[in-house]
Amino acid sequence: MRIPRLHPWLSTEGLLNWVHESPSVSDHQRRLAVWLTHIGPFPAYRVAELLGVSKQAVWSWVGGYNRTGPGAFGVSGRGGRRWSFLSLEEEAHLLNSLREKALRGEIVTAKHCYQEVCQAVGKIVSMDYVYKVLRRQGWRKLAPRPRHVSANPQAQAEFKKTSGKSSPKLARIGRKTRR
Repeated sequence: MRIPRLHPWLSTEGLLNWVHESPSVSDHQRRLAVWLTHIGPFPAYRVAELLGVSKQAVWSWVGGYNRTGPGAFGVSGRGGRRWSFLSLEEEAHLLNSLREKALRGEIVTAKHCYQEVCQAVGKIVSMDYVYKVLRRQGWRKLAPRPRHVSANPQAQAEFKKTSGKSSPKLARIGRKTRR
């Protein structure tokens, strides 16, 4: 049963103020682990029980505090875009040329974008990368309109009313084919 030791970065009052100034709930929990380790001395498993976290988390938080001091918990999470073939600005510039084609009425699909993206990157990329570029830049899937924009619904309704059911000759042909 090892008891974690703290590096004396702050005094007891400074450490207490540091705990009270935590910007978020998760940050407060981390700072409390350091505080409980300081005022205890509690073993890591006991601090973990008090805070409802794992023993490994307590060791990690105390170790981070010992290495870098009170600024240890100010780092952001692990997520984010770590690598890219093109910067966000280069992606936007590339898709602006394709946007002009789309505004002229040409159909622009991901397959059309694929060739442009491969050429801009300078190597062959996957279609998944192309779809991610399109999503990052705010492009969305658009389908053709279900009807023509200049279609007149009133004229179509009037035609349906006046066009009659069918001619008698067509009715006889229909009966012959059904037998």
